[in-house]
Amino acid sequence: MTKENYTAQVLQYIPVFYIIWSDDLLSASEINVVDNAISEDSTLSNDDKKQLKGWMNVKNPPKNELFKFWKQLIINSNVKLVEHETYPLTAFSQKVASHYHNNILFNDQIKKIEINLGIQPNHYNHLFEVHIDLEKKSSQYSAQAIDSILKGEHAKVIDSFRSVLNDPIFSWEVRRNKEEFRNHVLKQVEFLADKGYGAMAYPNDYGGTNDMEGYATIFENMMWVDGSLAIKFGVQFGLFGGSIQKLGTKKHHDHYLTATGKAELLGCFAMTETGHGSNVRGIKTTATYNKKTETIVIHTPGKNDNKEYIGNAIHSKMASVFAQLIINGKNEGVHAILVPLRNEQHELLPGIKVEDNGYKLGLNGVDNGKIWFNQVEVPKENLLNKYGTILGNGEYYSEIKNPNKRFFTMLGTLVGGRICVARAGLGGAKYALTVAIKHALKRRQFNDSVKIQEDLLMDYPSHQLRLTPLVASAYVYHVTLDKMMALYCDETLPDKRQIETQVAGLKSIITWYANDTIQECREACGGKGYLLENRIADLKGDVDIFTTFEGDNNVLLQLAAKGVLSDFKAEFNSAGFSTVLKLLSSQLSDKLSTINPLYTNKTDKDHLYNPKFHIHAFEHRTKRLTYTIAMRIRGYIKKGIPSYQAFLKVQTHLMTLGKAYSAELAYKSFIAHTNTITDPEYKELFEKLGTLYALQEIRKDASWYLEQGYISGTKSKAIRQRVERLCTELRPHLDSLVDGFGIPDHLMTAPITN
Repeated sequence: MTKENYTAQVLQYIPVFYIIWSDDLLSASEINVVDNAISEDSTLSNDDKKQLKGWMNVKNPPKNELFKFWKQLIINSNVKLVEHETYPLTAFSQKVASHYHNNILFNDQIKKIEINLGIQPNHYNHLFEVHIDLEKKSSQYSAQAIDSILKGEHAKVIDSFRSVLNDPIFSWEVRRNKEEFRNHVLKQVEFLADKGYGAMAYPNDYGGTNDMEGYATIFENMMWVDGSLAIKFGVQFGLFGGSIQKLGTKKHHDHYLTATGKAELLGCFAMTETGHGSNVRGIKTTATYNKKTETIVIHTPGKNDNKEYIGNAIHSKMASVFAQLIINGKNEGVHAILVPLRNEQHELLPGIKVEDNGYKLGLNGVDNGKIWFNQVEVPKENLLNKYGTILGNGEYYSEIKNPNKRFFTMLGTLVGGRICVARAGLGGAKYALTVAIKHALKRRQFNDSVKIQEDLLMDYPSHQLRLTPLVASAYVYHVTLDKMMALYCDETLPDKRQIETQVAGLKSIITWYANDTIQECREACGGKGYLLENRIADLKGDVDIFTTFEGDNNVLLQLAAKGVLSDFKAEFNSAGFSTVLKLLSSQLSDKLSTINPLYTNKTDKDHLYNPKFHIHAFEHRTKRLTYTIAMRIRGYIKKGIPSYQAFLKVQTHLMTLGKAYSAELAYKSFIAHTNTITDPEYKELFEKLGTLYALQEIRKDASWYLEQGYISGTKSKAIRQRVERLCTELRPHLDSLVDGFGIPDHLMTAPITN
């Protein structure tokens, strides 16, 4: 068999056919794309079309001998595939045909095949022994344009903040002495406060711009400087200052908020106790009102009832202390009281004991400590009394009569902190991904021929599969957290319980994602990722704690799940469990519709890439888990098992529901945002990222979907293959996508990225 067997027009299609038949994903819809292109190709004779269509029978694919001949034709042409050309496959096919037949024109029908089938240049690496002119990225998408989409309406604030971070005080270096590290971070915090960023979320009257949404966006950017900066900044202005702003009244704002925003008054947020971590309502520290002296006495009753792991404990002059408020012998529940810790000479005040927590796995630039109170007396005015106050006659009063509702209303005001923690974790993941991908776009290893250059790490399908879905998730979570903060700041939504539920779940899955991503990036960089200079090592240590502070993820997932169960209408505590069941009683008899067998086996590209399929899959999982968990709880209750014990028996089920609900929420948020992108080219890119996120999430839960009969084994395999295909399609754009995170060059200091 020789080249004379093919006309010049047929020869152009040989690379295309070689690729599509080397891919097990050839489906009916893809065959239809090729068939239409051939039919509409006016350069082909009827004999040409007949020959080409003869190679399109799925039941009788081309023989191996023909494959080998096609491959040899391509190799003998000595044509190089140029990755950064606009339509690399079409141009490559044109050049191969031109080698054997002169002056072959660019074929628009082959271009249509290339576009509609999503065939990307790195498909060729494992198929041909052809040298490829490799460039780091495609020029199709502008990183600046992508960054603008992510910044949205906060572009001015973010760009200004990134410029501020160019000051030498934010230069990164290895710091291993905790005292020196802490003092340096304190100077950075004071520097930002001087620029007005500390008070950013506060009202104008107190030096701020009332921009909580902007505050959350700069939180992520601070992670690119150092994790310790982000956390210390958050403790000072978000937790301590935020407790004054959200739980206090005007007298507290007037007295403390301006000084807090300027970092003139350094404070800490003393909630967690050694003996009580996530169970805030069970804390033991007491705040007993003395009617005669009109003072509140703060006391640590036992050795393990101290405040634990309190950020800013060493530098603070004041603490926002959460304690059981006792008035006239009655416990009115947990309230926050401002308690001075040190005098102007920074000496501890009488009755105050503070111990340094010492060195930690990460965040050693944050001064965490333990605090004990021994009959410390403060004026009753120090009670942050927005939701509960002490009247002039010494009686307690709150407009929220229900103690449970009052407690959760207090905690709900601090949901913004959980959003910021998730943003910080996401910032760490973005930094690690940028390091790992830029490294993989320059690092080469292995090839089966000593005559040609080694392959780039990023051109290995396994490397694409380990990193590309993580990039897609970063985009999805960025958009989702922006939406959550907008809802949290929406004054027309005074009841924040639904948002608290949503944030609880999202904080969990995103901080777990961040830790998994940083670890994957460390491994993807090999030994280079283990070096401190490349920043991933510190990110691992810093972000690790995000899974357990501002709420342990396992506990928060149960909070999210109970929110789903109760339709956000019942308090999430043992006394409210029966209420949860009553709200669901009318739904328990409803049966989920039987999935159509045709649906479970549907594997074509159009279906698997359709957001309607993704949403249906996510909703089905959430609804099914909700239904079955409710049925289990009802069954236990009927057997006489107390409601609290019934919920303990389904604890792991609750966590699974929390994850499912959060993934559904994230995807829907991203799709809604993508639909607002006006540029069709960038909208298509974001749609592809959303598709990869959705299919990867379904793939991770494939065992559940298979058990439920929602998908068949064939469909599960097709989803896995489509995930791999999407990773390959996004490969040329990875450099643009990580640059689109917007990390400034002066902060991207890892040597392996240059």
